[in-house]
Amino acid sequence: MKIIIVGCGKVGETLTELLSNEKKHDITVIDLERTILQNITDTYDVMGIAGNGTTFSVLQEADIDSSDVMIAVTGSDEVNLLCCVVAKKSRSKIETIARVRSHSYFNEISYLRESLGISMIINPELAAASEIARLLRFPNAIEISTFAKGRVELMTFRLHENNPIIHKKISAVIGQYQADIVVCAVERDHKVVIPDGNFIFEEQDLVSIVGTPKSSNDFFKKIKIKTHQVGNTMIVGGGTIALYLALQLLNMGIGVKIVERNKARCKELCELLPKAMIIHGSGIDHDLLLEEGLADCESFVAMTGNDEENLFLSMFAGTKSKGKLVTKINRFSYDEVIERLDLGSIVCPKQLTAQYILQYVRAKQNSIGSNVENIYRILENKAEALEFNISKKCPLLHVPLEKMHLHSNLIVAAIIRQRKIIMPRGGDEFRVGDRVIVVSNGNQILDITDIQK
Repeated sequence: MKIIIVGCGKVGETLTELLSNEKKHDITVIDLERTILQNITDTYDVMGIAGNGTTFSVLQEADIDSSDVMIAVTGSDEVNLLCCVVAKKSRSKIETIARVRSHSYFNEISYLRESLGISMIINPELAAASEIARLLRFPNAIEISTFAKGRVELMTFRLHENNPIIHKKISAVIGQYQADIVVCAVERDHKVVIPDGNFIFEEQDLVSIVGTPKSSNDFFKKIKIKTHQVGNTMIVGGGTIALYLALQLLNMGIGVKIVERNKARCKELCELLPKAMIIHGSGIDHDLLLEEGLADCESFVAMTGNDEENLFLSMFAGTKSKGKLVTKINRFSYDEVIERLDLGSIVCPKQLTAQYILQYVRAKQNSIGSNVENIYRILENKAEALEFNISKKCPLLHVPLEKMHLHSNLIVAAIIRQRKIIMPRGGDEFRVGDRVIVVSNGNQILDITDIQK
């Protein structure tokens, strides 16, 4: 595909990296800053154009007339929207994607998308809030990804001391607990493996499973992992994500406390969130957090505008509370440090945005007998989970899984056939209209046919 990316900030750079790694795309990046542009073109195999992405002449230079997708992810909502409008006027068949962050557009997204002819509008803060809300619904999960409109979930959890499945083979666990789930990936010592039935669980493993919400819930209950959502949460930082998150949590019946240092913002939040408790104060005031009940909170979310502050806040909360921890990170400068710390679930709005855009772009690709409906990076981007829609052109139709020459580092984790969810075994096969979930570690899977050697 021929893709234009306007804006080379963190989201633009992440998208450039992900899309250029797929080798099948011709990518042009546009930015006003020549130095930033130079860094991108020196690092990735893409063409760079210095200029304003809202101008017709710059888009013409980027060959808008033959492009398939234009993605606008500059720091300005209005610039992103205008980029999409100009691109659409230049080429009616082009897919346009805009990042829009301002809360003032929150209730206008559908109208803007339809009236301006924009294919997709992504709000990073809303995406991050929805991700955190999912995690607080099931606090023992570190990651939750949904497929087939929520009918199938991929959940990642850690095996703590005394868990009954430690030192047991996967096949024995599935048989003993009659679990209708698939163990699709395990991370141990920072390395991810796609396990077979002989794999033996160990303490501190990060385990990813695929199943229906009911089957996953049943499995967790059998292995003594709590499945109920949190009853309350303390949020430090009262920005836009906190507002979106609080609205969702209150609708879920979860009590919300927000600690915010800016007095004017506290007043705004009091008006917007009459059912939440808004506390004026600094999150780094540990005495304040303890006085406001940190030790008894069932969850704690660190989402100030400062990554370092969020890291230390979660570390402190972890020493005072047994509740679920969620840490918002904007930059991944501390990757190796973060991996070694118990910070609960890490949520990065910029990475989520890039992931959702990549998912949309992949879904628009023409493939041999399938197309990608969903894509998620899991286990800190060390593995990938993809949902394919199988068409009548698929060359793997009616071939039993046991007769496919599958790569060793991937697994077919689920088959969704109409209203039936199949946890696949060797005799199962693909049929027209199936949705197939594949988890891969190391392979570049662009089409369902790529699962074979």
